[in-house]
Amino acid sequence: MYHNKITTFLTLFLLFALFSIQAQKTAILGFYNVENLYDTEQDFTKNDTEFLPDGPYQWTVERYNQKLQNLAYAISQIGKEQGGVVVLGVSEVENERVLNDLVAQPDLQPLNYKVAHHDSPDLRGVDVAFIYQGDRFEFIEQKPHTLVIPDKPYFKTRDQLLLVGVLDKADTLYLIANHWPSKSGGEARSAPLRMAAAKLTRSIVDSLLNINPNAKIVVMGDLNDNPNAKSMIQGLNAKGKIKDVKQYDIFNPMWKMYKDGIGSYAYRDNWDMIDQILVSFALLNTKNDGYKFVSAHVFSPNFLKTKAGSFQGYPFRTYAGGNYAGGYSDHFPVYIVLQR
Repeated sequence: MYHNKITTFLTLFLLFALFSIQAQKTAILGFYNVENLYDTEQDFTKNDTEFLPDGPYQWTVERYNQKLQNLAYAISQIGKEQGGVVVLGVSEVENERVLNDLVAQPDLQPLNYKVAHHDSPDLRGVDVAFIYQGDRFEFIEQKPHTLVIPDKPYFKTRDQLLLVGVLDKADTLYLIANHWPSKSGGEARSAPLRMAAAKLTRSIVDSLLNINPNAKIVVMGDLNDNPNAKSMIQGLNAKGKIKDVKQYDIFNPMWKMYKDGIGSYAYRDNWDMIDQILVSFALLNTKNDGYKFVSAHVFSPNFLKTKAGSFQGYPFRTYAGGNYAGGYSDHFPVYIVLQR
């Protein structure tokens, strides 16, 4: 009798453990500035002359195809053990065609990626966009938001793109892809532009939270500022510590990583964390059902790094010093892990 009770207990324990393992599911969300992903055909509505076969960079079909292969392999390795990145925000893409060419690469075909893209007014002709696993993320809608600065009527930059969808038939997610204005012209001149971009992002977040305070929101992008910048703290009102995050706040897990010397972009021997992913309170609240934020990471395996020379360890670029290098991008991808 005693032996039977022990056997029954062990059987129930193993069944419970197996159920718990099966019930737990992981979702990877990421962002990648893919650095000038242009096609090779001239678009007279955009300033793409540098990236043409007869342009300064001699952007041939062969080089374009190599870049697509490189990026596809890199993306396929992000969260590979957890089923791959479910939704990936991207920046510096010329159009929807390059995204369709990217997701058609052999390394990405098994993940069945779909494309969400919108043409921006950016003068360089590059946009933000998303690719997402159609088997796991059900598209609901997308909506672009244009940055308008009243005293700079001719200023144009990338739109911010809101993507709404249902993850694994369980959670509605609101994802905002960004590529804030660069530091071209210097910090003093450009900082107000990023502050304006941050306030636009904050207004999108607030509009969603006003409708649903428990909205699961993910802000991602190349923000061209570090987590301690005024645009992040004052404009976006992002919190660097989970204990400080209240219901209408957003949490920036990249803050601690940046303080620890980790970065996604290297410049003059300094590492910057300008590629960031932030989450709303609902993704931290253990009382809510569904997916929760677990951790944030920079994806920087050796194959994405420059192997030698003065830029050893930096992201392995497509062009370096104006010369073709055949690499991936000048940024490392970043990603977060969600579990339910």
